Amino acid sequence: MDKLIRNIGNIEVRSLEDGAESRTVQGYAVVFESESEDLGFIEVIKRGAITQELVDSCDIFAKFNHDDNKVLARSNRGKGSLKLTVDEVGLKYEFEAPHTDLGDSLLENIRRGEIYQSSFAFALSNDDKNAQKWEKRNGKLYRTINNIAYLFDVSPVWQPAYSATTCDKRSMDELNTIKEREQKYDNMLEELKSYIN
Repeated sequence: MDKLIRNIGNIEVRSLEDGAESRTVQGYAVVFESESEDLGFIEVIKRGAITQELVDSCDIFAKFNHDDNKVLARSNRGKGSLKLTVDEVGLKYEFEAPHTDLGDSLLENIRRGEIYQSSFAFALSNDDKNAQKWEKRNGKLYRTINNIAYLFDVSPVWQPAYSATTCDKRSMDELNTIKEREQKYDNMLEELKSYIN
């Protein structure tokens, strides 16, 4: 399973009823049915690709900017300081910012509007042929994610990937693999056309 990272907007610090600010950070790490920006392809996470059952079976961290050394919260098989909920919109997360330099820095950056996006890291099963679907429409390559096998983390991040989206971290190797795949599909289509004609 390859680890993939995607970013999305919408993160906030909740206010208390008396107008004071709490340390609760919440946002959507995944928004279903929304198209990504152009990542070399357009990607959509389908509703149902992530279930509450999947979320409750993974060991998921909230990290700042996907940094393994900057852990903010954790949900280990549904238990811990990170609350994750799958609803009609997508995958929502919530946690109390820790009383640490990292937690204080995160809250300040959210207050200032410098951090307002979320991201998630996931993997697809190499054995599930229906996990994703690639197709070409109007000269563009589209990737539909139907079934996510594992979630690694949800992260407040500096830069977006789904605007609902743009891409945060994507290796050149992955983009080259996608381009090779696109060429392979084009060749297959041409070959099929020759059989039909």
